[in-house]
Amino acid sequence: MADDIINRVANSKLMVIDLEDYYPEGDRVLFDIKDWLYEEFVLREKEFRTYVKSHDWSQYKDQYVAIVCSSDAIIPAWAYMLIAIELQSFAKYTVLGGLNDLEIALYQNIINNLDISTYKDKPVIIKGCSKKQIPDAVYIIISNKIKTVAKSIMFGEACSSVPLFKR
Repeated sequence: MADDIINRVANSKLMVIDLEDYYPEGDRVLFDIKDWLYEEFVLREKEFRTYVKSHDWSQYKDQYVAIVCSSDAIIPAWAYMLIAIELQSFAKYTVLGGLNDLEIALYQNIINNLDISTYKDKPVIIKGCSKKQIPDAVYIIISNKIKTVAKSIMFGEACSSVPLFKR
């Protein structure tokens, strides 16, 4: 029979990191406080506290929540803190910022706790294509972490990768 096709990528020491494998499942919610402001611009403490107290926080159970104010209002830090305190009993995770900030924060926590010992002195490729939207900042976070142990880092796919780092 003719020569068998050999998958050299599968037989190599190349380690692939697919960030999609670490994607935390769950609903993402954008919580905009703009509607709780007088004319969407002024925070009146008494009214704001009434909104916070009467709001049904249980609707955010097991969700990831990003808190924002989409108007140009200047919001004191305590207002965001008050909302975060209420969400803490229900939400999986809460951040101040948009949904992109939420994704970055979620991945930051995951990558910080990632055991990278398996990548020690190995060539690593960080997979670039995924079905889920992964913020560019996450690729920086993972490459900085992997650089401490990897022999080399590439980005993309095994068949067409971009070299980034070589020890």
